Amino acid sequence: MIPSLQSEGLVLAEVNGCLGLITLNRPQALNALSLAMIRDMSALLTAWRDDPRIQAVAVLGAGREGKPAAFCAGGDIRFFHQAALAGDAALDAFFTEEYALNHLIHQFPKPYIALMDGVVMGGGMGISQGAKLRVLTEHSKLAMPETNIGLFPDVGGGYFLSRCPGHSGEWLALTGQVIGAGDAIELGLGDVFVRSSELPAIVEAFRTGAQDSAEHVVATVMERVDLAPVAEHWNARALINRHFSAASVPALFASLAADTDPWARQTLATLAKRSPLMMAVTLEQIRRARAMSLADDLRMERDLVHHCFHLRPGAASETVEGVRALAVDKDHAPRWRPARVEEVTPAEVEAFFRSPWPPAEHPLRALD
Repeated sequence: MIPSLQSEGLVLAEVNGCLGLITLNRPQALNALSLAMIRDMSALLTAWRDDPRIQAVAVLGAGREGKPAAFCAGGDIRFFHQAALAGDAALDAFFTEEYALNHLIHQFPKPYIALMDGVVMGGGMGISQGAKLRVLTEHSKLAMPETNIGLFPDVGGGYFLSRCPGHSGEWLALTGQVIGAGDAIELGLGDVFVRSSELPAIVEAFRTGAQDSAEHVVATVMERVDLAPVAEHWNARALINRHFSAASVPALFASLAADTDPWARQTLATLAKRSPLMMAVTLEQIRRARAMSLADDLRMERDLVHHCFHLRPGAASETVEGVRALAVDKDHAPRWRPARVEEVTPAEVEAFFRSPWPPAEHPLRALD
C-alpha cells in the first residue's frame, strides 16, 4: 500500500484503515518541496488512487517545537538558482513533475484533504488548491509571492487565481499579498476553518482512530469546524476590482497613483518592488487562464517557466536575479531588466507565451 520512497524521510507516509496520510517532513525549510519530495508525493497518490483499500488521503506539514507552523512554503528556490546557473537538467524535471503532481491532485478521484496550517505559499498552494477539503486555521498564511523573485504564480496559479471573485486574482498574483483564513474562504481559496488547537486531535484520529470510510475521514474534520475569522481585505474589494481591472501594468500603476486612498498608495509601493517584466507576464497569464482548462493552463505555465530560465539564461534571468536578491545574497535589491513598467514591450511579454515545444512533444502533453 506504500510504494518505496526516495526523499530520505522528507515525505512520510502512513496508512490507517482506508486513509492514506502524507506528512511533509522538512520543517527546517518550512516544508519546501524538493524534486525527490514531488516524486514521492506523485508515487503515493498514483498508488493510492488505484488502490481500492484507500478511500481518502490527507496531507499535512510537520512542525517544529516552539516555532510557527508551515504547511509548505513552496519550491526550493535556492535549488532553482543553483540549477539555473549550472545548467542542471533537474530544473526542467522539477517543474514538469511538479505541475503533473498539481494536476493529479486536482483530478484525484477520492477525498484529498489539505491541513493548511501556517505558511501555504507557491508550491504549497499547488498541492492544496486541488484538495476536496481545504482546511484553514488562524495561523494560515496563503500567498503566491512569485513576482517578488522575478517569477509568476505557477503550479496552476493561473487557473485558481483567475477564478477568484472579480479582479482579486490579479491583485493576489501581482502583489503576492498574504491572506488569512477569512479572506481565503471569501476568495474561494479555502473551504473550512478549524482552530489550530483542534489540529492535534484531528491528526491523532487520522493516525490511530477507526477510519473505515471516506465519509468518516471527512467527518473527523467537519465535526471540529468553527466560524472563520473576519476577512481582513474584504473591505478593499471595490478598490481591488476598480484598479486591477486595468488593461495593462502601466495603466494599473497610473490608476493607483491617481487614487489618494492609503490602500492604493500602499499597493503601488508594493508593486514598485516587483519585476516589471514578470508583472506584465503575470497579468497576461491570469487573463488567458480564465478561459483555459487546468491542463491547458499548466501547459502554458510550463512554457512560461521554461522561458523564465532560458529566454535570458543564467544570471541574466529575472528569476535567477530575483532569487539572488531575496535568498542568496539577501541584499533585497534586485536589478530588474527593464527597470520600469513603461519600458516593457509587448514583444517581450509575447515571447513568454510561445511554446518551445510542438504540441506532440510538450512535456505535459499527457494531461487531460
